[in-house]
Amino acid sequence: MGLARVLQRIEQAARQAGRDPAAVKLVAVTKGHTVEEIRRHVLEHGHSTLGESRVQEALPKMAELGGVEWHFIGPLQRNKAKFVLDFALVHSVDSLRLAQALDLKAREKGKVLPVLAEVNVGREPQKHGFLEEELPEAVAQLRDLSGLELRGLMTVAPYTEDPETVRPVFAQLSRLADRYALPERSMGMSGDLEVAVQEGATIVRVGTAIFEPD
Repeated sequence: MGLARVLQRIEQAARQAGRDPAAVKLVAVTKGHTVEEIRRHVLEHGHSTLGESRVQEALPKMAELGGVEWHFIGPLQRNKAKFVLDFALVHSVDSLRLAQALDLKAREKGKVLPVLAEVNVGREPQKHGFLEEELPEAVAQLRDLSGLELRGLMTVAPYTEDPETVRPVFAQLSRLADRYALPERSMGMSGDLEVAVQEGATIVRVGTAIFEPD
């Protein structure tokens, strides 16, 4: 499918919803792909916003690839907090203990780290994130941490063959972001990005559709 097709899908979905396509940022998920593949499929096409979900895989790529806006999108252990301070955005703050660890390391480095709170909208037991009823306290506490800047919310929708079945999940994340006056909504992946964009995604995280063979 490739990068160009993914960008076209985003543009079409945004226009169908009466949105400006420029209001949706594509994070190209590079997990499992080599630096050479990243250059060939993404960077050489003029796109430079990349997402990684494992610290140990991200750091060598960050050292080798310049001029890139890196996003951390995967589960993060507290003892790895110090390694994500150079990311432009951490999408996956899924607990107050993790937030506090990130805050401490950011303040030690004199930084303010932009973050998203991960919300388990689908209430799946195997997924990370705050439940909706935990958000009032979580948002208040995150906003009190001077080393963090809470920019929005993120969710991973339940896997489905029919993207329409997860539309309520994306709609609910947008409503929650509105409720807390948070501008960013990170939601939508290769199989369901159109629905996510129609429901207000400002960031979509796409890997498979970019790197799969044409």
